[in-house]
Amino acid sequence: MKQKTVLHNLLLSLGAILCSLLIAAGVMLLVGYDPLEAYSALIEGAFGSKNAFANTLSKSIPLLFTGLAVAFANKGGIFNIGGEGQLYAGAMASTVTALMMQGAPRFLVIFCSFCAGMLAGACVGAIIGAAKIKLQVNEVVVAIMLNYIIQYFTSYIVTYPLKQEGAMTAQTVDIGANYMLTKLIPKTQLTTALLVAVAAAILLFFFFKKTREGYHIRAVGENKSAAQAAGIPMMTTAILTMGISGALAGLAGTTEVFGKMGRFIDGFSPGFGFTGIAVAVLANNHPMGILLSALLFGILEAGSMKMSYSAGISTSMVNVIQGLVILFVATPNIIRLIKRKKGES
Repeated sequence: MKQKTVLHNLLLSLGAILCSLLIAAGVMLLVGYDPLEAYSALIEGAFGSKNAFANTLSKSIPLLFTGLAVAFANKGGIFNIGGEGQLYAGAMASTVTALMMQGAPRFLVIFCSFCAGMLAGACVGAIIGAAKIKLQVNEVVVAIMLNYIIQYFTSYIVTYPLKQEGAMTAQTVDIGANYMLTKLIPKTQLTTALLVAVAAAILLFFFFKKTREGYHIRAVGENKSAAQAAGIPMMTTAILTMGISGALAGLAGTTEVFGKMGRFIDGFSPGFGFTGIAVAVLANNHPMGILLSALLFGILEAGSMKMSYSAGISTSMVNVIQGLVILFVATPNIIRLIKRKKGES
């Protein structure tokens, strides 16, 4: 039964991708572009060389973390739309930690900075989980409010007290090349952050399969009333769920700082936290599936520029494809929900 469900979800995701590409191709034809040329350029931009593939994998890393963050919360029946705020909190906390530890051994600085980034994201997530259970406040409302608060707060910090002197943009001073993550391929932005992200996906897979806490989170997500009747602590489970979810989103920001930017730059995220929702939906919240769905979105992002200047098609077409994928994946669930509501009435 479980194998049939996995196969069904896989076919649904593949079908959604195929339908999205076909519809996007139809739109291209209508406006006078060659879809074959466009998709060829897209593939070449993502896989055309070793450096191009490294760029694709690099763009997948933050989406891997935010996708895992959203999926983890979804497993516990909580919708984490606050990944963007948690990401910024993690990035700022890790940057400040690294700047305060200048001169310390490399491993110690990286370790402490990563812990600080995870802790910052976890604290933001835990607030959302606690508010949902203790105050009965919808998690979406709290998460959106915190997104704005954290983004404006970090923007203030990097614009005034921590701004690099003489810099044209709002950014901190460099954390130092010595503290950057090791590059997997020289002269690219692909670093050991990829290994951390893959390890996180594998750990989450076994967490839900093998641990008591993982079982509690899944039980609450599948049937809250039954889980409560069975004695599973709601508050503890909600805080744990959103704490770990927030920590994963915090890692997305931390690895951007230590893998690419080398500093905190105001507004560095193009919406990684929100794209993570799409990544999780496409993978049906499965940690192993998120490895593939994050790669797909990385391919679209990395190949979009090549598609733009080779085929003359706007990079916005990639956003159209992403939106169509989510629409097709979500449609069966929406139909089931409507039928269930009609049945209850």
